[in-house]
Formats: sequence, C-alpha cells, structure tokens
Amino acid sequence: MPELPEVETHVRELAEVLPGRHIRQVTVSWSRTVAEPDPDTFCALLAGRTFQSLSRRAKYLLFGLDEGWTLLLHLRMTGTLRVVPAGTAPSKHVHVVFRLEEDTDLHYRDLRKFGRMWLVQDPNPVLAGLGPEPLSRHFTGRFLTAALARRSAPIKAVLLDQKVAAGVGNIYADESLFDAHIHPRRPANQISHEEGARLCRSLRKVLRAGIAHRGSYIRTYAPPSGVPGRFQEEFKVFRRTGEPCLQCATDIERIVVAQRSTHFCPRCQPH
Repeated sequence: MPELPEVETHVRELAEVLPGRHIRQVTVSWSRTVAEPDPDTFCALLAGRTFQSLSRRAKYLLFGLDEGWTLLLHLRMTGTLRVVPAGTAPSKHVHVVFRLEEDTDLHYRDLRKFGRMWLVQDPNPVLAGLGPEPLSRHFTGRFLTAALARRSAPIKAVLLDQKVAAGVGNIYADESLFDAHIHPRRPANQISHEEGARLCRSLRKVLRAGIAHRGSYIRTYAPPSGVPGRFQEEFKVFRRTGEPCLQCATDIERIVVAQRSTHFCPRCQPH
C-alpha cells in the first residue's frame, strides 16, 4: 500500500494543482528519503524548477520538470503527498517540504520512512525491470499466461512481482484472484490459458474499479486531497477474514503467501 490505483489517484489529484507551479525551496528532514542525488544537491537542483507534467509508471510517480529533469517518487508502504497552504508547519512525519512560489506548499509525509525520491535526467535506470502496465494493450491474457508458465511459485507471489504485473500489490492481487476464482497458492505454471485470460480480465476489472473509487483507504494512507478513497467498501476478500463470502457465504480465510497476508474464499477459489 499504496498500489496502482492509489498512485494513479495521486497523479490525477496533483495534476489539477501542480503543473506550472515554481519550486522556491526544498527542505529534507530525513536524508534517506532521497535516493539520488545526495540531499543537499537534490534541494539545490530543485530550487527554481517548475512542475510541468505528472505521470505514473507502476507504483512510481513521475514529475516532469523543466530542463529535462524528472522527479521520481515511490510511496512504498505509507508515503503520501499533501498540498497545504503556504507556510504550513510540517507535522512530525513530514520528511520533505516543497515550498512553492504560489499560495501552496507540497508536503511529503511518510510514517514508516520507506518511500524514496530520485531526481534524474533519465528515469529509465530507476524504472528498469518493470513489466507491462496491467491496463495497457501489452498486458494480454497471452502475455500473462506465458509469464506464469515460467514460474512454479504460487500465483499470488508471481502477481506481486513487478516484472509481471507492474503496479499490482497485495490488495488488488487478492481481489483479482477472487474475481478469477483462482486459489492464491496455485503454482503459477499450472494456470491454464483459459484461467490466465480470465485472470487478465479480472486484474483489469479490479484495478479500474480501484481507480474509479479513488483507491482504498487504509489507516496510514490518504490521497493528496485528504478525502479517503472508497474501494475498501468494495472488498470481496481483502481483510474480511472470518466474514461470509459475498458470493457463497463461506467464511473468508487468511493465509500467508510470499510473506504477505493473503485472503481468499476456500469454496470460490478451490486449490
């Protein structure tokens, strides 16, 4: 958390306020937040820059700046950006402050301090190794089935591999596997072509629903507007352990797959 829909919500909300705004000053209070370059150089290079565009690649936010610079941000587990009135004092967990020339500032808040930023002229090395976007035309049932055929690990673990499904994380993997009626511990190379195509459709369906609901609200995360997303109201299995399945009334179970909490319906998703 955050995953593709939450990052996409970040991009869409910030795109309404950031492009064209000038950065007056940047301060970093937790140096490890900045992966590249060193924090002092990072702050110096950003001063005077202008936000020009925003986009997303997998779980990364990409801020296009003038003179060919790109600011990349991976929110990791608890990172979030918030647009606040100029001069707002940063709270305890705000680790980077972008002071803008206009009437707003941009605060980066991260409770667990796992998020990272890169300021580069070529973002490709940072993004190297990512697979296709699950909502792109390149992500097809044929591609997914072929990728799964090379792996004997549980299907849930393979879906979390960003080389296979860039941007998919724990929430949307669980929900997609439920929608496709596939047990999370099924070996990936045992998924048939028909099941792979179905799973591809389910991933697209669930991710689009997540975006439409502006992501999921989890206690440590909220989008830039501060208005929580609502996809958690649509969860069929995630964090519903012991509750009845909405399709068959069987109790939802929780197991651990790839060291991640995993939720499924034992009847709708037989092993």
